[in-house]
Amino acid sequence: MINEKLFQLLGLAARARKIISGEELVVKAIQTGNAKLILLASDASHNSTKKIQDKCTYYNVEYHVIGDRYQLGHATGKQARVALAIVDSGFAKKMSSLLNEK
Repeated sequence: MINEKLFQLLGLAARARKIISGEELVVKAIQTGNAKLILLASDASHNSTKKIQDKCTYYNVEYHVIGDRYQLGHATGKQARVALAIVDSGFAKKMSSLLNEK
C-alpha cells in the first residue's frame, strides 16, 4: 500500500519535473545541494550504491533503497533507473514520511 502511494507520488513529481534521474546527475545534484531525497534501486551495482550512499552521508542527504530499477523507471515514465533525486522539498517531505512509516 505504501509502495503504491510512493510510486504514484513519484509519477506526479516526474510530471512536475521535480526529479533528476541517472547516477551521475544524481551525484551532481547531491553535491550542489539541490537533492532533497535520494531513491536507490535495490538491484543497483555495488559501486553505484556505495558512491551514492557515501555522497548522501557526506552531504547529509536522506536516502532510501526501494524497488528495483524497472519499478523506479516505470514510476517516472522512463526506462530502467538506478537512482532518483527529488529536488522539490514538498515532494521529498511527503515521500520521506511515507518511507519512514514502514
